[in-house]
Amino acid sequence: MCRLFGMTAAPQRVKATFWLLDASDSLDRQSETNPDGTGLGTFDTAGRPLVEKQPLAAYEDRQFAVEAKLRESATFLAHVRHASTGARTPNNTHPFTEHGRIFAHNGVIEELSELDEELGRYRDLVNGETDSERFFALITKHIDAHGGDVTAGITDAARWIADQLPIFAINLLLTTATELWALRYPGTHDLYVLEREPGEHLAHRGSKGTVRVHSTDPAHTPIVVVASEPMDDDADWKLVPSGELLHVDRELRVHRTTILDGPPAHPLSLSDLSAEAAESQMHR
Repeated sequence: MCRLFGMTAAPQRVKATFWLLDASDSLDRQSETNPDGTGLGTFDTAGRPLVEKQPLAAYEDRQFAVEAKLRESATFLAHVRHASTGARTPNNTHPFTEHGRIFAHNGVIEELSELDEELGRYRDLVNGETDSERFFALITKHIDAHGGDVTAGITDAARWIADQLPIFAINLLLTTATELWALRYPGTHDLYVLEREPGEHLAHRGSKGTVRVHSTDPAHTPIVVVASEPMDDDADWKLVPSGELLHVDRELRVHRTTILDGPPAHPLSLSDLSAEAAESQMHR
């Protein structure tokens, strides 16, 4: 299963060190947990997105994922990919950027030709083969239709997909230089949020050798973290309800809105997926 990690300290910029793969066995070609790509998205002081990502098709590529990356940003987005659609290429590796935003997705969306038709000219934003990048393009289309309102754009795009296309999950993270959005839908995969007041240093670690984060700055500033799993023993990790869109604004205020209050019109089970897609969605 893909791993999502998002963090914001807005309006403060903080420094954090990321390891996108941590366990030594993550480099074992025979390991069942072997991922297909890793990526990290941040923003520079001018608000421009910086995305560093690499498909993990060879041992040399994997060195990218285990090396420590010290970065400074107000918002961060990390993704470890287990491919369901598309080859191991840079264009298919998360996160993606469009119109100054960064995006990553965990799940499966099918009938992509219908999605392409709905995208219209926004199909030109898609450089790879994935359902995820198409989903992002649809969100961008609806953001533009709402005059730049990201919440409205995510809401309309997610509702259209939930009503029109077969889906297994459409969990997502989207960041701008100062804001973060997260959606969990339906209840197929977990997504957790932690609102953390200033205190100890940040030392988060995923359970499967994926995404380790360390920072001393949260000792002095509050942060909000969203992740596919609780990454430490803090009792304040909360499971995001299915259908809830979480928005952390530029003042670190958390807004929660239920945008999908029922099941998908065309839900998929693991048995409905191809072998590769089903493997990518299993909890590993």
